[in-house]
Amino acid sequence: MSTRPAIACIGAGRMGRGIAHSVAYAGHRAVLVDAKSRSDEDFSRLRNEALAEIQGGLASVAALGAFDAAVIPVIMDRISVFSLADMAQGIAGCEIVFEAVPEVLDSKRDAFALFDAHADDDAILASTTSTILSTELAGLTQRPENFLNAHWLNPAFLMPLIELSPSDVTTGRTLSRLRELLEAMGKVPIVCKASPGYIVPRIQALAMNEAARLVEEGVASAEDVDKAVTYGFGLRFGVLGLLEFIDWGGGDILYYASNYLRDAFDDDRFKAPNVISQNMKEGRIGLKTGSGFFDYSKMDVEAYRQRRMADFLRALEGAGMTRGPVLDDQSQ
Repeated sequence: MSTRPAIACIGAGRMGRGIAHSVAYAGHRAVLVDAKSRSDEDFSRLRNEALAEIQGGLASVAALGAFDAAVIPVIMDRISVFSLADMAQGIAGCEIVFEAVPEVLDSKRDAFALFDAHADDDAILASTTSTILSTELAGLTQRPENFLNAHWLNPAFLMPLIELSPSDVTTGRTLSRLRELLEAMGKVPIVCKASPGYIVPRIQALAMNEAARLVEEGVASAEDVDKAVTYGFGLRFGVLGLLEFIDWGGGDILYYASNYLRDAFDDDRFKAPNVISQNMKEGRIGLKTGSGFFDYSKMDVEAYRQRRMADFLRALEGAGMTRGPVLDDQSQ
């Protein structure tokens, strides 16, 4: 018998199905609960659709060589879909309950009430919302100390990152236990304060809007903007984090480039934040000074550069962009 805890999700839509896929793939019993009251016929249809979608996702990943498709039935056997009427039976014994209902406060309130009524006393409730702060949602449950937000990126069964956002009353045990379980599943949980947009959506919104502006202003075609992201921006930041890249190139470069763009466009959206200016004043501009956003003073910088170069080469290989040197010299 597995010692891995059972994990439930209230909400059987796209996010709930992606979570169930991830949970079952990682060896847990996955419980998917339909949050709507339906006729037996409608529930049976939804159940079959949900299971078919999860199985299809598994088959697609297996077809790409990620794992042996022969084990799909084993994974699928770990997944159960329960109707709202049978919810109590479904989530009993589940250590984690994710909420994945529509981004409507009344829907969240109903889902939280179901958790309060039927989940085990020490179960953790995690909302997958991308728009409502944990500090606001915490008041909807009778167990706010057991609650936090857990923002999964779509597709949930492929994307490793999960943004955890506790409220002011979330206990350390709740945060550490969920983080521990997600890491054991092969996910990469990160923690951020209750702030609009979390981390990824906030950065993403700025980048996507700027890309759209480039097309709107006629600076470049949509195709070339996306090539710039795919073969430049994306490859670079798939290896180096944004803050690591600032340190790599030098915070002074960003400082002067930001000021130039601010003046050129007469728009403060390009203005460097205060932390960049402060780092400049204090001489913390990255690798070349031994510190920036990160501390490099005790690091073998050359070995670090080589590791990152190897990472870049692997990324280029994955994109099919590596080429050997041309050896037939036809230069004039």
